[in-house]
Formats: sequence, C-alpha cells, structure tokens
Amino acid sequence: MARIFSYESKFSQIMLRLTHGCYLNLLWLVCSLPIVTLGASTAALYTVTFKIVNDRDGDLTAQFFRAFRDNFRQATTLWLILLLVAAVLGTDIYILNKLRMAFTGPLAIACTIGLALVIVACLAWAVEFMYVFPLVAMVRNTNAAMLKNALLIGTHYLFCTICVFVIHAAMAIAIIAVFTPLAVMGEGVCALLSSYLLYPVLRACATDPSRHLSEDGSAS
Repeated sequence: MARIFSYESKFSQIMLRLTHGCYLNLLWLVCSLPIVTLGASTAALYTVTFKIVNDRDGDLTAQFFRAFRDNFRQATTLWLILLLVAAVLGTDIYILNKLRMAFTGPLAIACTIGLALVIVACLAWAVEFMYVFPLVAMVRNTNAAMLKNALLIGTHYLFCTICVFVIHAAMAIAIIAVFTPLAVMGEGVCALLSSYLLYPVLRACATDPSRHLSEDGSAS
C-alpha cells in the first residue's frame, strides 16, 4: 500500500498529472475570460502540456504566462479569424434553416444542400480549432501556413482527430449531464490528455517537413 502512494508510483504520477491539468485549467479559464484572448490562452496551455508530456514540466505558472506572452499576437490573430468564420457559419446555418422551412420543392432541396455544405464547413472549422493552437505551441510559421497545415494534418490523421474530439466531448457531457464539479478539470485535463496524442503527430510533421509540414505552409 505504501508503494502506491510513493512519489515514484504510477498512481502518484497520474494524480500529479491530473492536479497539473486542473491547475492549468484554472489559468486557462482566467486568461480566456476576455474571450479575445482565448487563442493565446489555448496556445499557452498546449505549450505547457507538451512540456509535461515530455517530463519537462517545471514552474507551470511561469511557463504558461511566458508562452501566453510569446504567442499572444499570432494566436490572437488566428483566434479572431476563426471567431469571424464561426459567426459567418452560424449565420448561414440560421438563414438556410429558416429558408428550408419556408420553401417547398426545389428551393427547399437547394437550401438543404446548402445547409449540408455549411455543416461540412463547420467540421473543417472544428478541425482547424483543434490543431491550430497546438501548432502555434509547437512551431513557428505564418498565419496562412498555420491554418492550412492545421486542416491538412487534422484530416490526414483522422484517428488522432477523432480521439481528441471524443476526449473533449466526453468531458463536456460529464460536466453537463453527470457531475458539474468536474468542470475543475475542464480544458486543462482535456488538453493534457490530448497532448499525448497530438505531440507525436505534430513532432513527426515538424521534423519531417518533406512529408507533412513545410515552412511555406504546404503539407502532404
């Protein structure tokens, strides 16, 4: 029993990681409150969780705010672009759904097809959101290249993308429908768990640009 609670035991290391995730979730929430800073906050979160995955975690607070400052300009710009696109997509869904219900015949079919295309665009947006801020935490590149590579990597590594989505969806369902205080884990623990999947993928892309990721934004 004593071995289970020793610092070197797997149990203690898992609990330590969960504690780190909860603390990072608090930092992420506080720094995301203005909404406009959510991108910088998310990039900073992944910067720290990537370090934890590689057993290079030190002063979490200092690392988080250093990454927040260093990535603020690019991450905020990317977030504002994604936010604008989300507003456009949301408006399109609302209008097309209203038109679909108002019309009949060919016009209703056209609206349904348009709605389906917008939903596909929403899925692409979700992939962008899942990958672009971890990319900012991992590599340096132009904004256009970040957006392009986030989509290409996310669609190429579909298993990783689905797993990251499931982690976040499971946490959201658990908080909303099962036990609300689990919100203390929130995005911090989700990002930490996701980092074990994302880091090897992004590391492979960054170290093998001829196959996955290039400085000019092309990927394969």
